[in-house]
Amino acid sequence: MLFHVKMTVKLPVDMDPQQAERLKAEEKEMAQRLQREGSWRHLWRIAGHYANYSLFDLPSVEALHDTLTRLPLFPYMDIEIDGLCRHPSSIHADDR
Repeated sequence: MLFHVKMTVKLPVDMDPQQAERLKAEEKEMAQRLQREGSWRHLWRIAGHYANYSLFDLPSVEALHDTLTRLPLFPYMDIEIDGLCRHPSSIHADDR
């Protein structure tokens, strides 16, 4: 299943800078691992915001939930999710 996910990060202004940097490094490591594994298919930064649009390819809503809640920055995110399906006018057979 494909999921379009918008993640907006809102770190507390009083968060210890070292903790913030550690969380960001852990998040980057996990995001890159999931991309290499193929479940986090695309990742785009939203210009001017501490946010991204991502495309996940996972077998179920539960798998998406489990993946997102394991992200180190999850407690500091506002997340919006849209499930995607093929459009009948798409000219691409594989959705990639």
